Amino acid sequence: MSNSTKVLTPSEPIPSARSVPLSWARAGGRLLVDRLATRLVTGGGIIIIASILAILFVIVAEVVPLFLPPTATLVGQVTLQGAKHPLAIGVDEYQEVAYVVTADGVAFARTRDGSPLPASPLVSLGQAKITATSPLGRGVIALGTSDGRILPVEVRFAVTFQGGKRIITPDLQRSSPLRLDSDGRPLRLVAIANASNGPIAVALLESGEFVVHSIEERKALIGPSTREEARRTLTFPAGVRPTALALDGRGEDLFIGTAKGTVVRVDIRNPLDPKVGLETPVASAAGTAVTALGFVLGDRTLIIGDHSGGVSTWRWIQEGERRPQLLRIHSYRKHPGPVVAFDMSRRGKGFMTVDGSGTVLVHHATSGETLLALQGDTKNARGIVYAPKADGLLAVDADGRLLHWRVSNPHPETTLGSLFGKVWYEGYSQPEFVWQSTGATDDFESKFSLIPLIYGTLKGTFYALLLAVPVALLAALYASQFMHPVLKGYVKPTVEIMAALPSVVLGFLGGLWLAPQVERVVPGIFLACLVTPACILVAVFGWRLTPIALRQHLKAGSEVGALIPVVILAGLLSFYLGGAIERWLFHGDYRSWLFSVLGLTYDQRNSLVVGIAMGFAVIPIIFTIAEDSLSNVPQHLVAGSLALGATRWQTALRVVLPTASPGIFSAIMIGFGRAVGETMIVLMATGNTPIMDWSIFNGFRALSANIAVELPEAPQGGTLFRILFVAALLLFIMTFIVNTAAEVVRLRLRKRYRYL
Repeated sequence: MSNSTKVLTPSEPIPSARSVPLSWARAGGRLLVDRLATRLVTGGGIIIIASILAILFVIVAEVVPLFLPPTATLVGQVTLQGAKHPLAIGVDEYQEVAYVVTADGVAFARTRDGSPLPASPLVSLGQAKITATSPLGRGVIALGTSDGRILPVEVRFAVTFQGGKRIITPDLQRSSPLRLDSDGRPLRLVAIANASNGPIAVALLESGEFVVHSIEERKALIGPSTREEARRTLTFPAGVRPTALALDGRGEDLFIGTAKGTVVRVDIRNPLDPKVGLETPVASAAGTAVTALGFVLGDRTLIIGDHSGGVSTWRWIQEGERRPQLLRIHSYRKHPGPVVAFDMSRRGKGFMTVDGSGTVLVHHATSGETLLALQGDTKNARGIVYAPKADGLLAVDADGRLLHWRVSNPHPETTLGSLFGKVWYEGYSQPEFVWQSTGATDDFESKFSLIPLIYGTLKGTFYALLLAVPVALLAALYASQFMHPVLKGYVKPTVEIMAALPSVVLGFLGGLWLAPQVERVVPGIFLACLVTPACILVAVFGWRLTPIALRQHLKAGSEVGALIPVVILAGLLSFYLGGAIERWLFHGDYRSWLFSVLGLTYDQRNSLVVGIAMGFAVIPIIFTIAEDSLSNVPQHLVAGSLALGATRWQTALRVVLPTASPGIFSAIMIGFGRAVGETMIVLMATGNTPIMDWSIFNGFRALSANIAVELPEAPQGGTLFRILFVAALLLFIMTFIVNTAAEVVRLRLRKRYRYL
């Protein structure tokens, strides 16, 4: 059967195309899926934003209490019976029982109503009167008498419970009196300390003489211990009238305030031979008498109050190149009248002062700030006491009237200056940035400067990007523009899989395996930066001289395979030459040479190790995003450039690279954010030492690593706990700024090159 073709005449109608039946049910299903997908994606984005805002809210909620001002509430104002003309005041830790030292002894009373409590009398006082007392609440108290003796006593409180009610019973522990003046003259000022060899007592007599009384106790291996007492008298020049004294708890340094507004330091490390130093002017106004003298917790920082109302802290500095001297650390808000008393906090470096009008000022020695000002209804204040838990304060006047405040001041040491500024800490010769949150003793001064942590974060990020950015960008440029597609199909997925490696694994390898290996070949690593490019250039030049017949065996874009052996040989050559140079120039030990010549110390876990390990973690992110941006450049731009006679390199550098610059910049910024927030690599591959040094051979401590190290041990709601949230807030802000800047720059670059 023959095939015939039918020819249509113009008069015949053209048959219509076969119509495709439209399934409304199927179209409706697709629309429903599209709407559900849109809402799901939108809802997911909203949930992510809400989650981030919730995290930010939690962080801010933990940070805000750090900067809230302290508060004080007056809870009572009573008159203590039998407490006329008190010399000093103390209180128990529950602020239920107060005790005052008067001329007749020690009297106890309830703070609630001022009713007296029974206490055993000071039998050893006899017919004498108490004329002076050392600061209360610091263990043994020295009571100076009118007949030249010191009565060492200690106030203790026994706490019992009966029927669910707390009962506090005061007890007065007495020791043997110390005779400081054989002539029985009254003591004007007294102090006592428990030195390593035995107690030391100091007293100022009515005649103006100082007596240093020491007791040396020696324990024998066999037989009873021996006890030797010694007494030395110090006489000051005419015109020097002592008005206050302070003896540190170690019995080493005695500071004496004078009516001329000066302080004299006496070295009593050898009580048998005290050494009197020079006078140092300390008053806020020249010639103003020193009226209050004492220490903050730890007995390193001296508190000075004067007759003009000035309050300042001083420290004996004998470190560094300075000659030993008494230096002013901070000056505080002035009182309207003469400072009459002070007391220190038993929980930190806080202290408070009071003047005769009853104005109470609460200060902090570390931050140098006056935190709180209270005005009491007194006209002749005599004493003040900080509650042992630092949650209250009591003041008493000459008539025995007691004012009791409850204080809320949980974070007195935290200010913007102490977190981000230099602070002159105890034991340091000058103000510095220091992070040291814990110590071995209760009088340790917490150091919460965040600057070393910010510094370490930026340092680790810098060294990581120093390795990652050049390697990742150059690799992305080659892979997108020159590499053979088949080879690229293997290389790119392999690099992307590298991003899935857990950071804890990289940190483990960096700290335990890489760090010792790097320590052995440091000269070779730096030498590789020169040897490897030189070997690659020689290999490329040799490749150009290779006959074309041999070069044709490699497909275009796969020449990189021939460079792999070259790079390996260059690395081996670098390590070999590095060892030889270390033997020739550094006498076989580059670490000793670094320290002796450059003053640099080499820590095994240092910034170099972190840069390699963290750079390895950042490279896949930067490479992937940058390669996608370079590969997505429109091909007509590349073809047009090549058609106009440009080479592949000229096209890649002058056409492709500028066009893809928004994506490349985003890749770098994302890598920066990844490095800033990295925790485990920094934690395991560096020494976590919070030092400020750009040396690549030293370690550092980053914000993220510090949070991971200290947050599990920080008491919830404490100062350290909240400051760690400040560190988290800083990381949040840094990431937000980086991402915002990256988006702004990306949009500007995109706008600039949109017409290409």
